[in-house]
Amino acid sequence: MREEEIRRLVKIVEESNIAELEVSRWGRKVRIRKYATPGNGSANGAENVVLPAAPPAPAPTPVQPAPTAAPQATQPAPPQPESKPEEAKELIEVRSPMVGTFYRAPAPGAEPYVKVGDVVSPGQVLCIIEAMKLMNEIEAEVSGKIVEICVENAQPVEYNQVLFRLEPVN
Repeated sequence: MREEEIRRLVKIVEESNIAELEVSRWGRKVRIRKYATPGNGSANGAENVVLPAAPPAPAPTPVQPAPTAAPQATQPAPPQPESKPEEAKELIEVRSPMVGTFYRAPAPGAEPYVKVGDVVSPGQVLCIIEAMKLMNEIEAEVSGKIVEICVENAQPVEYNQVLFRLEPVN
């Protein structure tokens, strides 16, 4: 299949209510899947999400102290989870809008778009994700300082996988 045919099929899937399309021609198959995001039902664009650390933190602490002494362990346990969500609320996750291969730089041997400690602004390119031989630039949607790069260069990424963690900057 030619690239323009594949693009046309992708557009059909994006604009319709179907979740998956598979086409076979001359012994070759192309499968296109659409993943809906929780907010808008569309798979377009990178997502910036506040790190959801608060719900998981309280669950392990009551489980651990319960075997020893439930009344005594309940009192010291709450201060620990309270401090962790405050730290986690500060970070913003930049997630992959598609399945593909993650590249930190525009070309092999070139300087990476961003490094840990860099301050980025909305619209600034953070990385490239190659999908079906197309290079897709992933841009920052908010101002922030790069705290963590969660994927190694030239590694495959999944849809909605965390790529970067940013600390908001005003």
